[in-house]
Amino acid sequence: MRNGREETMKPLEKILDAVKPHFRESGRFGRFWPLFDSVETFLYRIPVPTKSGAHIRDSFDLKRMMIMVMLALVPCIVFGTYNVGYQHFLASGLPGTALQCLAVGAGVIVPMYLVTFGVGLGWEVLFAIIRKEEVSEGFFVTGTLIPLIMPPTLPLWQLALAVTFSVVLGKELFGGTGMNIFNPALLARAFIFFAYPRSISGSGVWTLTQGRVVDTYTMATPLTSAADAAGSVIGHLSSQGYGFTDMFLGFIPGSIGETSIPAIAIGALVLLVTGVGSWRIMLSVFAGGLAVAALVNALAPGPEGMMALPPAYHLVMGGFAFGAVFMATDPVSAAATNTGKYIFGFLIGALTIVIRVFNPAFPEGMMLSILLMNMFAPLIDYGVVRSGVRRRKKHAAR
Repeated sequence: MRNGREETMKPLEKILDAVKPHFRESGRFGRFWPLFDSVETFLYRIPVPTKSGAHIRDSFDLKRMMIMVMLALVPCIVFGTYNVGYQHFLASGLPGTALQCLAVGAGVIVPMYLVTFGVGLGWEVLFAIIRKEEVSEGFFVTGTLIPLIMPPTLPLWQLALAVTFSVVLGKELFGGTGMNIFNPALLARAFIFFAYPRSISGSGVWTLTQGRVVDTYTMATPLTSAADAAGSVIGHLSSQGYGFTDMFLGFIPGSIGETSIPAIAIGALVLLVTGVGSWRIMLSVFAGGLAVAALVNALAPGPEGMMALPPAYHLVMGGFAFGAVFMATDPVSAAATNTGKYIFGFLIGALTIVIRVFNPAFPEGMMLSILLMNMFAPLIDYGVVRSGVRRRKKHAAR
């Protein structure tokens, strides 16, 4: 019984209830039921009660977890929007207020999000219709992450191709949300990196430069500058205007959402307090990165080269912190066992530093290390489980 709900329904809800029979299995638009269902459940909470059997009740479901992740990303989105405009005015040699910086940044980020969600949700709906399943909400987090790990100058048509690759080949090919092996957002970045390397590498893609650009301003990221340093790496970074404080705060060129450590830290706090993000993975990524960075720094023959970069600098440069908090902790593509999470995270941090230091062709390293460990995550969990079984057998045999 609806208890008078008909009399208090909103006009839009009345319209949805009126057309719903046409989208049922026997209706003329029955094949489009997944699309209708996704719209209805997005707009309204559907009162479907438990009917029979035992059911687990918990404060978290997929939608709530996604909301928490998206909420945790808000500081990165806001700061990234501002920094896009800030870098634009800095490169152009023109004054710009905070509101002007936000306006310029919004002019870049809003179209990127429109393309990302338009293309990504379009593919999700299409596959749901083909499979006659409900539309999964899993793309909302992926769609929120993708623009944040891209340069602000990326052409929108390339972004659309990257989203298509991510959704179709990176997720739906494996069975949809929860079945993917690799982090879908990082697959979009990897697609751009290998298909259109000029759009995501070099010194000309990280800053919008319309109008006059001052001669003393560099548009390369700190990682690229450090990799290209001919003399003292710290001295070279300082000469380019990349002090540790600026890199920590995020007032540097780079991917839209990856530059600000305070913004990332706020997001990490949200994920940890709500229990959505794995503190084991976050901690072990930073531990692995610091351990290997300290080792190679101790072995550095002089102040030149990436080996001489102090360990703390690696944490505030590139996408290390962002990857540790938002990418490595993806519950689908990461290790699932507690011990496996420590191993998984440590190897990500360690491999990132190894790639940065010893492979100048890939100065970032975080993307490749996470995708590589995504592939080995099932093997890590298998090893941990088998090790536990062996220990218990030995204990039982005593």
